[in-house]
Amino acid sequence: MTQYRLCFLGFGNVGRALARLFVLKSAELRDLYGIEWLITGVATRRMGWLANPDGFDVQALIAGNAAEQKTSPMNDITEWLAQARPDAVLETTSLNVQNGQPAIDYLRASLQAGAHAITANKGTVVHGFDELSELARAAGKRYLQEATVLDSAPVFSLFRETLPAVKLRGFSGVFNSTTNVIIEAMETGRSFAEGVKAAQELGVTETDPGNDVDGWDATVKVCALARVLMKTPLKPADVRREGIRGLDASVLRTARAEGRPFKLVARARLEANGSVSATVQPEQLAVTDPLACVRGTSLAAHFELDMMPGLTIISHRPNLQSTAYGLLADFINAVKKN
Repeated sequence: MTQYRLCFLGFGNVGRALARLFVLKSAELRDLYGIEWLITGVATRRMGWLANPDGFDVQALIAGNAAEQKTSPMNDITEWLAQARPDAVLETTSLNVQNGQPAIDYLRASLQAGAHAITANKGTVVHGFDELSELARAAGKRYLQEATVLDSAPVFSLFRETLPAVKLRGFSGVFNSTTNVIIEAMETGRSFAEGVKAAQELGVTETDPGNDVDGWDATVKVCALARVLMKTPLKPADVRREGIRGLDASVLRTARAEGRPFKLVARARLEANGSVSATVQPEQLAVTDPLACVRGTSLAAHFELDMMPGLTIISHRPNLQSTAYGLLADFINAVKKN
């Protein structure tokens, strides 16, 4: 039995869901993998850098009482890591589309401190994958990111573990729940604003839905997949992007009635010269398209491979626990003994 010290970088909805999941899965972690755990560090904008080398009261953390357990004031991640001494850092901070910061700096420091780096932040993949992967290899640790694209649905691990020697020719996907919900609301006669409100009530978008409706979220996910699976350092500016603000409700209703609905579709393709071209834009899909059946908050990715014409992964109605499970699974894979 091995006890692992965990640090949480970010402790919003996903972070708290992850803490609850660790509690829920404690018996399986212990009995199946010989893993015991305690949380020795939590850091957020609001709470600051909190550390307790003896372990926090997890239920108090989840209830929002972390500050009362603070052992000493800390000013930055270096001091925090030195106090908390984590074996794994679980990072769920906000996305920075432009450069992936400060999450990349946080994960760099975590790896240099000897911790596994587990992230749900796709910006770290797009802007820091090479550096963080090399740092992890040099330190004998893991930098893993399964929760960044399809919540807990296996994408990176699928290719890494079960699809050796395949060549990915291209992929397409419905990567954003918010745009699904808005489009479907408009198909039923509601306005764009009412669709945004519906997505906010479901908890799938922020107060400002700009990253979702303008296609940035899907764009960064395209870049993350291209970087890891196609070995191409695609940046958001390289993707031809169009959001859903310009969609007409009557056109959407007609398309749905015809059985050829609109979706915000992300696509990437390997060109003959070795480059990757990518788009994110609203598309009307044929009924035979594997993405046409994706409804509500569900997400999907369709891959075109040299060894098979098509492989589709669908994450049905993912939620906070789904995203948290992606992080938990990465942690188990990082520390388990083969």
